[in-house]
Order: sequence, then C-alpha cells, then structure tokens
Amino acid sequence: MTPYAMRWIHAGIGGLCTALGIVGAFLPVMPTTPFLLVAVWAFSKSSPRLENWLLTHPRYGPTLRDWREYGAIGRSVKVVALSAMAVSLVFVHAITGSMLATLLHGVVVTLTGLFILSRPSARPRRD
Repeated sequence: MTPYAMRWIHAGIGGLCTALGIVGAFLPVMPTTPFLLVAVWAFSKSSPRLENWLLTHPRYGPTLRDWREYGAIGRSVKVVALSAMAVSLVFVHAITGSMLATLLHGVVVTLTGLFILSRPSARPRRD
C-alpha cells in the first residue's frame, strides 16, 4: 500500500475514533479516552494539525498528553474507571445470570483494573 493511501486510512481511523470519543463524552455506556488515544495515534501518522488539535484541546488534551508522555492516568480517572468496572460486573451477572459470563468478565475487569492501578497517577516531578 502506498504511503498516500496509508495516510488516508490513518486519517479515517482518527476521524472515526474522534467521533466515537465525542459520542462517548455524552453516553455513559461508551468510553471517551480510549477512542481519543487511538485518534491521536492515527493523526500522528496522518495529520499533525489534527494531532495537535487533540493534544491541545482544553478538556481532553492534558489527559492525552499525560498518557503519551508519562503513561499516567489521573487519580480521579482511575476511581471512575474502577468503579464503572465494578458496576459492570454486577450488571453482567444480573443480565446474563451466567456464572461463566460473570467469571470471564471478572477476569477481564480484574486484569484491566490491575493495569490501570499499575500506571502512575501523575506526571513525574522535576526537582
């Protein structure tokens, strides 16, 4: 595939993920940040202008920059994410009634939660 075609594919992925991230900002069942992280990656391959737009966005820019530069997830974001995962576990059990589905979901949620907890909560201090 030509570099020109790949640039358009990355731009399309970035646009789609940005749109999904915007929808996720208003719908509690969809995440915002993971889509915007993919969008920043895709725009880094296709459009420096759009990449910069996301990284300097007043609301989402700091979170995206902290992740990109330090792999950091803010403490309040961790609390919300872990709480939502715990609630989702209850919902999966209530909706499916299946212990197997609950167990599988529990394993995924636990591993994801451990990853989230392993990340720094703030950018490192520069003394």
